[in-house]
Amino acid sequence: MDAEFQNHAKPLVVNRQASVVMKLARMGSFHQSRLSFMRVLLRRLKAEEWQFRQNKWDIDKHGVGVATYEAIGPQRTYTLVVFAHDLPDKKRSDRVIAEAWDATFTLHDGTISKDDIARLAANVPQQEAGRISGRELVLSRANRSVRLFDYVVDCLAQGKQPDRQTIEPVGYLMRTTAVYGSGKFGAADRSLWANRPEFAGSFQPELLAVWLIRSFTIDLAEHMASQRSPETAIKLDPGIRRRIGVGNSTGLGMAPFLINHPALIHAWINARETALTRVRQLSHVDRDIIADLILLVQRALLNATEWTTENLYQKQKTADLRDDLTRLVEFLRDFDPDAIYPYNAIYEWGVQHLSLEGQEQLVSLLIEGHGALVDDLASTMSVDETSTFHIDGSMTISKIKRIIDDAYGWINDIDYFDNAAKARVWYVSEEKLEPRLGERFEEPIEPYEQPLAPGWDVVTARETLDQWDDRASIASFLLSHPELRHIIRRVQIVASLPYAEIQDNTIAADMKPIDLLRCKLSFFGASKFDPRSDRWLRITMFQGAPFPDELAKLDPDDLAYPPLHA
Repeated sequence: MDAEFQNHAKPLVVNRQASVVMKLARMGSFHQSRLSFMRVLLRRLKAEEWQFRQNKWDIDKHGVGVATYEAIGPQRTYTLVVFAHDLPDKKRSDRVIAEAWDATFTLHDGTISKDDIARLAANVPQQEAGRISGRELVLSRANRSVRLFDYVVDCLAQGKQPDRQTIEPVGYLMRTTAVYGSGKFGAADRSLWANRPEFAGSFQPELLAVWLIRSFTIDLAEHMASQRSPETAIKLDPGIRRRIGVGNSTGLGMAPFLINHPALIHAWINARETALTRVRQLSHVDRDIIADLILLVQRALLNATEWTTENLYQKQKTADLRDDLTRLVEFLRDFDPDAIYPYNAIYEWGVQHLSLEGQEQLVSLLIEGHGALVDDLASTMSVDETSTFHIDGSMTISKIKRIIDDAYGWINDIDYFDNAAKARVWYVSEEKLEPRLGERFEEPIEPYEQPLAPGWDVVTARETLDQWDDRASIASFLLSHPELRHIIRRVQIVASLPYAEIQDNTIAADMKPIDLLRCKLSFFGASKFDPRSDRWLRITMFQGAPFPDELAKLDPDDLAYPPLHA
């Protein structure tokens, strides 16, 4: 291997610059890590010794009925309430506009009563058309992966285990098409539960619901197999069962989140970058740790090998990732484990030799084996966003312009006079009140445009600011230009939070919304991203994770990548 990667002076390692990290192509190459919210949730549930039980199972042989699952923690209990349906194939759809599903769910705050179940039965199956209450935290629905669900039921009914190689590429028996929380459709407002320690972090109630939904999908398949052939039916082998997660179908509705929550996104990415920096700053590591890293890379390679998609964009990226990980294994086998600052050397090698997909996979892999060093950062990945809403009206126009020059220099590389640079329009659909993306010069939608192009807004604001006296206050400026309040507030936020802004054009003709989706979902802990177009994709959640009956005896972090012996 190259000598310069083995022996060098103490590196000056700091967090990667936002100009490197906050580009859509790189953000769209992020992978799950031990800081992802699913894994933070499972570590907490295990450490606090939560108990789980299925309290109600009133499901018939057709898979129709009601079930409940309790999660019992040190202070509170939560109940997943399931309504299972017999959905004809022709009604099964991933679209948010669907009106029927194989199963609908809600996460109830506390134990559930018969009266609550009756109330929810009249509303939860209706989803958006119904209403839940402040005693519910999450509303969700899911459809079966028909081919795999039926295949698993058939195998179990015949008394044989399904083939892992058939399960692995799909990775789930049911696929959620929405997981709503934070006040939607009557659910409890976030302020009612945000300070509960079991939900510290981001999206914890939603992910608890999804993890329990996963148990239901397995229970349903085993139940239907038993009903079909009680004499021969068997249960899933635990190792095979663990490789079944929950699918999710996600579209443009999620994409603006990264733009609309700058302070939160900074917290997420800053934690990840700080974790990488801490690992790169390790001056020495044990030989066994490098050996463990090689095994982990091999497991990631197996995961990449089993990651299938027909989308040409992701297909090429996944092929590059497999090549990257193969090269990384070869590099590490020749690597001197006694080298000074070994992880920095490995990271720097990756920058020079790996694709963006491979580089960001390497970031996750370098962090993976260092829980004691990085896990505390999970507590920094939520923020009170209201603290950033205040605009400092005393700031001078001169200072605002300096911030723009420092934090938004990247806009100078974009020619907004070129129609291709502002070809897209973000708007909200009238039918579903969901974000959509239209073509500015082909559709009459510009009057409905949402402020989701910060770069263009900064250009517009700067042109207006240049017409004012630099000594004037921004308060006086905004009295005359209230339409620019949103971007001035954003500039002040970005001044102190470097990862708060995507440093790319979010309305360009060649912008890929799936990069936005991929970034957010990687922080959730999703894997096997499968774009179905440039605007929506399918993912797998909790694949490999322990089930409730296994959590006490298994390490959820050790199961994030498939085992090599399987």
